Amino acid sequence: MNSLSPTLSRGIARVTEAALGPYQSAVIRIGFAGTWLLFLLREFPHRQELYGPSGPWGWNLAKELTSDNHAFTALLWSDGQLWFECCYTLAILAGAALVLGWRTRTASVLFMVGVLSLQNRSVFVGDGGDNVLHLMSIYLVFTRCGQVWSLDARRAARAAAARARGEHVAADRTGPVLWAVSGLALGTVTLTGRFDGDWLIPALLWTYWAVLGLWWAVERRAAWYQPRTLLDVLANILHSGALVVIMAEACLIYATAGWYKIQGSRWQDGTAVYYPLHLDYFSPWPALADLMSSSGTIMMIVAYGTVMVQVAFPFTLFNRRVKNVLLVLMMTEHAVIAVVLGLPFFSLAMIAADAVFLPTSFLRRLGDLAARARGRLVGRPGGAVPAPRSPEESTAGHVGFTA
Repeated sequence: MNSLSPTLSRGIARVTEAALGPYQSAVIRIGFAGTWLLFLLREFPHRQELYGPSGPWGWNLAKELTSDNHAFTALLWSDGQLWFECCYTLAILAGAALVLGWRTRTASVLFMVGVLSLQNRSVFVGDGGDNVLHLMSIYLVFTRCGQVWSLDARRAARAAAARARGEHVAADRTGPVLWAVSGLALGTVTLTGRFDGDWLIPALLWTYWAVLGLWWAVERRAAWYQPRTLLDVLANILHSGALVVIMAEACLIYATAGWYKIQGSRWQDGTAVYYPLHLDYFSPWPALADLMSSSGTIMMIVAYGTVMVQVAFPFTLFNRRVKNVLLVLMMTEHAVIAVVLGLPFFSLAMIAADAVFLPTSFLRRLGDLAARARGRLVGRPGGAVPAPRSPEESTAGHVGFTA
């Protein structure tokens, strides 16, 4: 009992004192937001057919479906063309803001609203990658994913450096303006009865808005040290819980996919990979597909290897070396799927989900390389604000509210 208490105390302190896995949460923020942003830009010429009011899945059909499943989508608040264009543009801007880490708290909420609104508007045009993105957009709201590799982190570091030099730091005005505008929008939508579906998303939006206001008020009072510490602890706990849920979601995806494949006769005889390579819809490079499928032995190895990697991955999380090897194999597999089968956004979404398990040391080296490359481009060394180093930040890599 005496030996258990210090261990438990250290575990509680690690979860409450700092946000775990800042690099892992940053890379999944960039990965998912970047995937969504690239998808919206790629499909911009076809946005009307996918999500527009005059698309094949009409406004009335979508309204009838959401009245049954209570899915949230802001696109059905109006059937006008201007409203659709505004929502689509807002989704693009929210994705770009989240990639850059600009006002991450607000951007993550707008990102979630954009993803849910567009995907729930036309539920029959998505694939497995869209399902992953759908769930992760909700989980990201609860993470402190802007602590590194973000404009927020750079702004906070510059403000801290200015205070250390004894300089005056001007009060933040952009944050309160965003908070006021979002509150006005939420109030208008609520009072006009637009939230007529499930209560979960409206409750989440209002709670998040109230917490942001409370956080800002506490931050402005230097004497309110204890309330500020309490809010920081609660945010760290929520962040850690969301990170664990993201890891569990990734493991569940691979485990269910692997075990379902085991039950399929085509996977059992090793021919399952051959057939999609010869479907016109999944063959952007027919010559490459023919080259890969020309060897039955290779097809069998790829089929059996895919099943074994997917089934085994959740059991390797506590063995760092084996886990890292399987991560490389899975990311390579998704990269091949992106090129050979023409599914880039599905592959990007899955690679982003895999990234939560990447080692912190690797991510730090990757960040240092990017900083040096950026420094060369702008003509000065470095190019990035040094990120905090602490024992807590590597925990997520072992197993896997910036303003």
